[in-house]
Amino acid sequence: MSMGKALPHDAAPLHVTGQARYVDDLPLANALHLAFGLSSVAHGEITGIDLSAVKAAPGVVAVLSAEDLPDMPDCSPSAHDEPLLAVGKVHYVGQPVFLVVAESHLAARKAARLGKVSYRELPALLTVDDALAANSRFEQGPVIWAKGDAARAIAAAPRVVEGSFEVGGQEHFYLEGQVAAAIPQEGGDMIVHSSTQHPTEVQHKVAHALHLPMSSVRVEVRRMGGGFGGKESQGNALAIACAVAARLTGRPCRMRYDRDDDMVITGKRHDLRIVYRAGVDEEGRILGLEFTHLFRCGWSQDLSLPVADRAMLHADNCYHLPHIRIESHRLKTNTQSATAFRGFGGPQGMVGIERVMDHVAFVLGREPLEVRKANFYRGMGDPGGQPPDPRDISGQMKAGSGADLTSRGAAGPVGSHDLPPDGRVQTTPYHMPVEDFIGHELVAELERTSDYRARKAEIAAWNARSPVLKRGIALTPVKFGISFTLTWLNQAGALVHVYQDGSIALNHGGTEMGQGLFQKVAQVTASVFGLDVGMVKITATDTGKVPNTSATAASSGSDLNGMAAKAAAETIRGRLAEFIAEKHQVKASTVRFVDGTVKVAGEVYDWARVVAWAYQARVSLSSTGYYATPKIIWDRVKGTGRPFYYFAYGAAVTEVVIDRLTGENRILRADLLHDTGTSLNPALDIGQVEGAYVQGAGWLTTEELVWDGKGRLMTHAPSTYKIPACSDRPRDFRVALWGRPNREDSVGKSKAVGEPPFMLGISALYALSDAVAACGDGSVYPALDAPATAERVLMAVRRVEGCV
Repeated sequence: MSMGKALPHDAAPLHVTGQARYVDDLPLANALHLAFGLSSVAHGEITGIDLSAVKAAPGVVAVLSAEDLPDMPDCSPSAHDEPLLAVGKVHYVGQPVFLVVAESHLAARKAARLGKVSYRELPALLTVDDALAANSRFEQGPVIWAKGDAARAIAAAPRVVEGSFEVGGQEHFYLEGQVAAAIPQEGGDMIVHSSTQHPTEVQHKVAHALHLPMSSVRVEVRRMGGGFGGKESQGNALAIACAVAARLTGRPCRMRYDRDDDMVITGKRHDLRIVYRAGVDEEGRILGLEFTHLFRCGWSQDLSLPVADRAMLHADNCYHLPHIRIESHRLKTNTQSATAFRGFGGPQGMVGIERVMDHVAFVLGREPLEVRKANFYRGMGDPGGQPPDPRDISGQMKAGSGADLTSRGAAGPVGSHDLPPDGRVQTTPYHMPVEDFIGHELVAELERTSDYRARKAEIAAWNARSPVLKRGIALTPVKFGISFTLTWLNQAGALVHVYQDGSIALNHGGTEMGQGLFQKVAQVTASVFGLDVGMVKITATDTGKVPNTSATAASSGSDLNGMAAKAAAETIRGRLAEFIAEKHQVKASTVRFVDGTVKVAGEVYDWARVVAWAYQARVSLSSTGYYATPKIIWDRVKGTGRPFYYFAYGAAVTEVVIDRLTGENRILRADLLHDTGTSLNPALDIGQVEGAYVQGAGWLTTEELVWDGKGRLMTHAPSTYKIPACSDRPRDFRVALWGRPNREDSVGKSKAVGEPPFMLGISALYALSDAVAACGDGSVYPALDAPATAERVLMAVRRVEGCV
């Protein structure tokens, strides 16, 4: 059976030999090349445009500005607020103002620099404080979700811990930059090749721009050289520009951003400020908690609302918070439009609650892991398997002082609203029952295998005799919800053909960006027929084959497309079973497809032979498949429901060392244990976990985005923006999969693995916090902002030493 085998990526040989074909590798005869002319100011009225030098530049075929496109195409995935070219005003440094069409990429890029655009500069809102002062936001006011009575619970708590911290954004830094190509067809139709995670959205946007029905636009995606969410919506502009230019010139058009333009033009992970206030008992249990999220969203809405929602949805992580209020501000600024990034807001929400746990442990002088475990949701096991939660026993919250709170909050009497009759299942801040919590067992296993306790004691002893270098260690858990929060996106289609020689062609709506999705879905398909995966030909994602696809995002690629392909394959298998069973006068349910054979009534036939017979008997050997995720109910306005089909879990132990004189630091060792359910492909999953951890740690340690006072991004190249290199990975890197079946009926009982392990990198930040704390006497909390660059680590060291 192919499913569950540790197989290499289907295109691995092509990748390592350079034969894998990307959009920019496609041979396009007589093609033109495009480049944008970009705004040089963050906010201003366009008072004049002189493009004469651009038009006269060598190789230039056409130049377009807003006056050439009176019906300006929109590039936005949501609010129709992103014109292809600036109209009247510019809203950030790097906004496209005009479009150059030339005979070569270099000619287009050189010509774009010759444009002369004059502006009347307007005040630019660059920070969350600027936006708050101007009340510049994407919704009328903050979004507030609440459970219980947080303010009252905090007021009654024995101890109150509060603070705020800054969490930086993150550049996607995909290996392949944004790129698209458009090829005009007869009758005005258009074929688009795009490096996009969302082919159907590109199809829709191009069709709208060209005033065509979607059926006249076909979008193909063979592979991307990385995406990480940065190609969910940010590729729309290139595809639209290529299509508009292709229609204008009648020639194929291609457009790619050079790396510096890519970083200046495109959106990043949302940065934010998190303000928190927690009431706790002496054991560190959270009795009441208030969060404020201040998201800097940039100049257009893009996907900011669902990103900020998902941050709220993950503000609990693994912790039962009986009384919580979350206030989220989605602030509009004159910076790049922040967009989707691996985790889609979940990491921002999760790093906030982990900061609270770390801060509470420091204030109480308790071991951070013990504080975390004291706040865990109840486990799945026997009711007696976990200690009772004193915050909600008998419908009352015990506030440490003996006082019971009985006021009514948003969801009923304080402490009683999330206890079902059996007193077992607890609910999230959005009132979803947590029925599958495995944090207790998983963390206990990692604690044992990583030798966490002994290492922590050894580190403390080492720090006591080391005056300059200090080590730190932290164990943090992960609980990540799997499903799109926009309910209708939780659907997928697939197309499976079995040819008369027994070979199989597979197509589905997911896109391959290096994560191994195609191989996993091929393994699922092959397993249905009892074949080796080599029998399945994986074909490019194509809106002409599978329509109305959802983005390959929300870690749902394998879940959705795997189930759709499985349904299509099972339909064909059912037809073959009925055909061969009828020939032997037995029930179709007795037919078995195993190891490339078909077993029926004591006979064993070669797979290809049965397929040939079926073809000759006029049995259909092609089928579509469809899947819609069950159980999803979500009301984002009220902040209640079941937005997720299930949760994926994990935990990480990270050990670091810092130099207290410079702030320089290294990750020495990482121990990861991640929940993939019954893995569809352990080799690919381990690779995903490893890469996600390094990317998550990079977000919180080295990857710093810097804008100047004029809104210009200063870190727009590898020379100024520090992504983790191979040498930054942990020297001792230990990864294991939990490997227990998903309790929900997912494909092969697996669990999503794209985004959840990203948040394992949070442990690196709190290991650094632990190391910084070792430089002081325990009276000053390190309060590390993120990313915890060497400079920030050094400043934190100075704070705990009492120097600032």
